[in-house]
Amino acid sequence: MEANTRYRLVADEVAAACEACGRAPEAVRLVAVSKTVGPEAVAAAYEAGARDFGENRPDSLVAKAPAFPEARWHFIGNIQSRRIPDIVAHAHLIHSLYQQRHAEKIDRVAAELGKVQDVLVEVNVSGEASKSGATPDEAPALVAACAALPHVRVRGLMTMAPQGDPAAATDAFRGLAALAEAIRAQLPPDKAAAFTELSMGMSDDWPAAIACGATIVRVGRAIFSDSYQE
Repeated sequence: MEANTRYRLVADEVAAACEACGRAPEAVRLVAVSKTVGPEAVAAAYEAGARDFGENRPDSLVAKAPAFPEARWHFIGNIQSRRIPDIVAHAHLIHSLYQQRHAEKIDRVAAELGKVQDVLVEVNVSGEASKSGATPDEAPALVAACAALPHVRVRGLMTMAPQGDPAAATDAFRGLAALAEAIRAQLPPDKAAAFTELSMGMSDDWPAAIACGATIVRVGRAIFSDSYQE
């Protein structure tokens, strides 16, 4: 099965999951995580209707984004300070911000480029040592600090759920949604109006994420891997 066919199948499944929990299909953005594939597979997914793609390495982002200028490119990987200029130059949305020093550098680079960079604050809701992110207790202050930067716009939160444990994943998604609601209530009205995104859910757990309020799901293997099995 080619990437274009798999993308259409996943997009249809996302729409059905939205409808099943009383949400409009357009309420959830499907990001095709293309980090393991080349331009040909990206082109196939784009032909099938994909417009949002996710990369976790700056080199791949720099290589692919100019080839598909009409697409929206999401940076979902670990942020290295020295690569922030490359990330800001090409990313529509950065999902993985959890250090204030990186936010401040993003702000400086975005100012030089004449843009306002949209970001999500990554939160380690589950507390797993293997995962990056601010703690839920740290997140409100970090969001407030980022929101004060003139060239950074905080659009919401992101998390990665525990793998292989559906109940723990659902708890993480519910926790992120509750945290976002609490943070939004503390923001000034103009900042709160922009703080609408919940990036959570991947190939194995995105239906649960949608049921818990995800506005962005990040799906790679189900779209681009020949070996993926539901």
